[in-house]
Amino acid sequence: MNMKENSVRLIAPGILLPFILITSLFFLWGLANNMTDTLLAAFKRIMSMNDSKTALIQVACYGLGYFIFAFPAAIFIKRFSYKSGVLLCLGLYIIGCFLFYPASITANYYHFLGALWVLFGGLSVLETAANPYIVAMGDEATGTRRLNLAQSFNPLGSITGVVISQLFILSELNRATAVERAAMAEEALKTIQNGELKAVTMTYVTVGFLLFILWITILVVKMPRASDADNSVHLGSTLKRLFRNRNYVTGVIAQFFYVGAQIGVWSFTIRYAMAALDLEHASLPAGKTPEQVAATYYVASLVLFGTSRFVFTWLMKFFRPATLLIFASTAAIICTVIVIIGEGLTGVIALVLISAFMSLMFPTIFGQAVKGLGDDTKIGGSGLIMAILGGAVITFFQGRISDLSGSINYSYLVPLLCFIIIAFYALSSRKTEIVRG
Repeated sequence: MNMKENSVRLIAPGILLPFILITSLFFLWGLANNMTDTLLAAFKRIMSMNDSKTALIQVACYGLGYFIFAFPAAIFIKRFSYKSGVLLCLGLYIIGCFLFYPASITANYYHFLGALWVLFGGLSVLETAANPYIVAMGDEATGTRRLNLAQSFNPLGSITGVVISQLFILSELNRATAVERAAMAEEALKTIQNGELKAVTMTYVTVGFLLFILWITILVVKMPRASDADNSVHLGSTLKRLFRNRNYVTGVIAQFFYVGAQIGVWSFTIRYAMAALDLEHASLPAGKTPEQVAATYYVASLVLFGTSRFVFTWLMKFFRPATLLIFASTAAIICTVIVIIGEGLTGVIALVLISAFMSLMFPTIFGQAVKGLGDDTKIGGSGLIMAILGGAVITFFQGRISDLSGSINYSYLVPLLCFIIIAFYALSSRKTEIVRG
């Protein structure tokens, strides 16, 4: 137990409103993230695509979006301020939502990917700004716990995103299978697809209008400067210090594999539940598609993810973050093995349980990796956000394994490897914590 962390106030006096506003960004990140996860199932049915091609959504979002935008975002934030970075991220998020409208007119899958790229470029700036900003809003001793608290609202956004997708996107999908669509006349198929794409588009455009209201609010509210006093940028010396910091470098690697695991687990949850429970041939409630029924287990995963994050944040009052990370990664490994070898409801339940243990990982790895970075935190934070590239790379390989093996179960060998790597990082981080005291 860390007595120093218990003696320091988690949220400093006078910054409650700014803390709430920045925390709301984590809610919005979860909203976009998990609305996008459901798009894999949606586009698979709308355009009759395989798992590899639908996984290009994650390549556009986490590869081209997060990876490309993160480092320039860090330089922008370092040169100006955290608040400027937040306004930039929300602006890109809003533009990305609005770009769904022209994409729906062309009905071109790659135009939708372009809109998602801009949207997730905004989320990349958001993550680069908001994560270290929350850590900097108080004593470093409570930084990891404060970030876990803020990130606890991320799964609430995730749940909201899935519910919105269920109500306004998945509910509008026609139940015609890929084989049935291939046999349709071109005009009949286009009519069905246009209706489905309209549901996707209007959902994102509506979110864009709501985000614009938040953008105005943050613009007019005075935000704490935190570590914004030094606006100078010395990339060469900063990068040298970061690359020499073993705890930071291994943290970036662990984050790469964690995001890959999280996105992989969630992206294929609907597909796994559909296959494990044979929903395509099951008797479903009136008006429900297989994707809607399977998404119920996805929502259950997110609810468990959210509640567990609050629980782990509370447990950090008594246990070191790295100790909890060792426990969580080990439990995730066990659950993933059951997913791979399990059948029916047993496998689905194990898949849902993985989310409970994943809830601790992202903010804890981030908080542990930036400890002691000081003025290098902003640039260092960008490396941890660039590591979100793992969501594109690893999810794509998971999709390929699913296609090649013909089994969604075997695709979960990829997240299994990721959790093993995270467990090794947790052990290393624990040693570093003990040395620091």
